[in-house]
Amino acid sequence: MPDSWHDERFMAAAASYARRALGRVWPNPAVGALIVRDDGDGPVIVGRGYTRPPGGPHAEVVALAQAGEAARGATCYVTLEPCSHQGRTGPCCVALAEAGIRRVVIGLLDPNPRVAGRGVAMLEAAGVEVRSGVREELCSALHAGHVSRLTRGRPLVVLKLAVSRDGFIGRRGAGQVAITGEDVFRRVHILRAECDGILVGIGTALADDPSLNCRLPGLSHRSPVRIILDTNARLPLDSKLVQTAGEIPLWLLVAADADPEKVEALTVAGCTVIRLARAKGEPIDPRTAVRALGQRGITKLMVEGGSTVARAFLDTDLADEVIISQSDLVIGEGGILPFGSRGADMVTASVRFRNVGARRIGADTMTHFVRERS
Repeated sequence: MPDSWHDERFMAAAASYARRALGRVWPNPAVGALIVRDDGDGPVIVGRGYTRPPGGPHAEVVALAQAGEAARGATCYVTLEPCSHQGRTGPCCVALAEAGIRRVVIGLLDPNPRVAGRGVAMLEAAGVEVRSGVREELCSALHAGHVSRLTRGRPLVVLKLAVSRDGFIGRRGAGQVAITGEDVFRRVHILRAECDGILVGIGTALADDPSLNCRLPGLSHRSPVRIILDTNARLPLDSKLVQTAGEIPLWLLVAADADPEKVEALTVAGCTVIRLARAKGEPIDPRTAVRALGQRGITKLMVEGGSTVARAFLDTDLADEVIISQSDLVIGEGGILPFGSRGADMVTASVRFRNVGARRIGADTMTHFVRERS
């Protein structure tokens, strides 16, 4: 088989392996790396690695350690251009060259100004053959949050909602309403685990008293940072969120002029309170919120509502992706529309969003939309 066929196949495998790091390594990108050698009997994977949490080794170093001497003369497949700078760990380019890697295949060049082509240049200067842009679309999707934070100063935003057959996300005065089934529940919690943060507005926090964690066996340690858009610091101290702030990080985005006594009480309770500027008498602008989250290292943010927050993220063009799960449940009178006074057609019928696929999950349908970029 030609190298190009193997390159495509092994890069896809590296990208799949990288998903194990999603949501766990921010502000660093979740990179996957494979070391593959061929001694004449066909290619064999001798080392695998994905990025470890900050301060730990990068994917390439993990894969090299697993490969040992088998790395000499082998090919490294890596989803993002290897770093060329000294950070908490040494440059991966140097580690690859010193290990005797013959060839490096890269999925996506890194827009990080500290890398941005320097990784390729360093490898080539060391005599390593380099091929880049292999399965670039796949690797671009994998690293979209990293790229967004570096190029736009904010995380990639994924807006998630569940709607009934008649187009509602809940019923007024009913608290949380289970709209979709267990299969979608499980899928949503996997999506949560792949995000750095999950955000809701204070209205949802007060009405539903949610936990916003990952409640699947084996994923509890993958719960993202819980983030509440709480302009006036109204989150109750006895809420599930505050009561579990010592177990799962809880960030509150409050106005700079919020009641200092409430802010102090929430801080003492274990919350991280982030004070943000706002226009007088107005809620915090979501654009201000996501910039602040980007500055703190969040690369991928799931927004789960409610309707006021969801509408604000749409109106400010912050929603990069929208995931809509729809069931056969009929809510009827008293139903709450997804986007304030508007229904899901704000996304489904909008030229700003492209439907990239729908799938049946149990008795429900999950549809994925991506914002069209000019």
